[in-house]
Amino acid sequence: MKQFFKFLLASTLGTFIAIFVAGLVLFGIFAASVAGLSKQPTVRSNSILELNFDQLIPEQTNNVQFSPYEFQTDAILGVHEIARTIEHAAKDEKIKGIYLKTNTFGGGLVKIDIIREALANFQAEGKFVLAHSKFYTQSAYLLASSADKVYLNPMGMVDFRGFGGVLSFYKNLLDKTEIDMQIFYAGKFKGATEPYRLEKLSEENREQLMEYINDMYDKYLENLSASRGISTDSLRQIADNYYGGVAEQAQAVGLIDEVAYEDQVMEDFRERLGLGENKKVKTINLAKYHSASNISSDKSSDNVVAVVYAEGVILDGKGENGIIGDQPYMEVANKLRRDDKVKAVVLRINSPGGSAMASENIWRTFTLLRDVGKPVIVSMGEYAASGGYYMAAAGEYIFAEENTLTGSIGVYRMIPSLEKMYENKLGITNDVISTGPFATGFTTSKDLNETQKKWMTADTKRTYEVFLKRVGDARDMERDEVHAVAQGRVWTAKRAKENGLVDEIGDLEDAIAHAVKSADLEDYRIKTYPKFKVPFEQIIEDIFDTEQARQQAIKAELGDFYEHYQMLKSLQNQKGVQAMMPFRFEID
Repeated sequence: MKQFFKFLLASTLGTFIAIFVAGLVLFGIFAASVAGLSKQPTVRSNSILELNFDQLIPEQTNNVQFSPYEFQTDAILGVHEIARTIEHAAKDEKIKGIYLKTNTFGGGLVKIDIIREALANFQAEGKFVLAHSKFYTQSAYLLASSADKVYLNPMGMVDFRGFGGVLSFYKNLLDKTEIDMQIFYAGKFKGATEPYRLEKLSEENREQLMEYINDMYDKYLENLSASRGISTDSLRQIADNYYGGVAEQAQAVGLIDEVAYEDQVMEDFRERLGLGENKKVKTINLAKYHSASNISSDKSSDNVVAVVYAEGVILDGKGENGIIGDQPYMEVANKLRRDDKVKAVVLRINSPGGSAMASENIWRTFTLLRDVGKPVIVSMGEYAASGGYYMAAAGEYIFAEENTLTGSIGVYRMIPSLEKMYENKLGITNDVISTGPFATGFTTSKDLNETQKKWMTADTKRTYEVFLKRVGDARDMERDEVHAVAQGRVWTAKRAKENGLVDEIGDLEDAIAHAVKSADLEDYRIKTYPKFKVPFEQIIEDIFDTEQARQQAIKAELGDFYEHYQMLKSLQNQKGVQAMMPFRFEID
């Protein structure tokens, strides 16, 4: 008995010591973070604003998942807040220029366009922008091309090679493991299920891919041509020969202005700033400048225009940062409907789709909001496809950016059958007793019976018809008119406008202006939704979230293979009918 109490005391003491040490560590982290937060940055005269966009850029500030292993105190600025900050710097006498030093870009073409426009406004005030990098991805280079002078490290490269991609297909893997993917879909262009049922792209999917990848590349080259003064034909030749792959060749063909080390770029800054030799160039990064400048777009008014950001995959339930859960968005819509100060709503969508049920729920609550007389205007970001377009059907007027991908009006559902794998790989067999064809549910342990398959097919088609009706009612189109441009096909903004799926090509500011006009407002202020925790608060919360920590560990271990893990994991999480774009289009 004495031994028992001895070991119990030792164990208890060890636990208390561990808790005490963990508490000290957390207190130290908290104290250091608070100290960092309390120290307000200042903007010194004759400064340079330093921009680096290597990290993910959300639509809305702080709408990202934070790693619990990185104690971030600065806000993760959304792209629209970034643009406002740059435009604020254009009027700030203390800021003389911008140093754009980014290797990659954490967003797509729409976000690049937004920041390029802000840089152009900065230059219009008579200020300069210099770009330098060790290497430029294609997205980073498009942004850098708008600079007054583009520098490149002598050992660097401009990875300018055209648009393309490698798509992974899992059919052979499923065949080898004897997993039968039972698939039901509506729309011949609905390619989201192809990785599980084909070994390569279908002709329909290849057709739509090539159509919009060429449209996107044409627009990319047009923007690049305008910035660098090189014809689009010449740019195609440069890409096809990969002349940007060597720094000196990149300069020879006009992709960059000068090959230089960073210390040589600093000499250019000193000259432009009127500094003596070896004098330090004063810089301030974007997040600190934003914090120091107290930037706000609000106006003093009782009239509110609510901007609701819906970014990420659409799921049933609460969702999380960077993911659209139907529950919080329904709550937001209902709150805005009851708030008499809210006169109009702009729904900013950046989503490839997801759960058809969640999309329907969000569509419903924003439709109810519109039905009480409050204009609902939709603004599309990088994507507003499938479930993303389903949500957009709640709007009375739709804006899309020039490089938006939209459409993909189609649905699918998948249920894997593990019967053969259990029997042939694991030696497990299953038998059935039931009172009817649906009594055992849609289990993965056995193949679906014929009655269940017929029901699945009919229900998938039914959901597709509901989707068509939502779009038809919103766009004043007959069912067959919608079906002709639906069937899961993805469209660029220009083609979507021609097809009647979009009203106007324009940005978020255009959508806000339209909302103000629709509500007949003379004065207004902007409020954004939903609300997100500041990084430090979110990180502390995530420390105690074991699932978040587990996912971060898996991501770190798998590296580039994490994408395949996510793809297979998504099968486990899919419930009901899905309205999802076949893939994500990103340039690097």
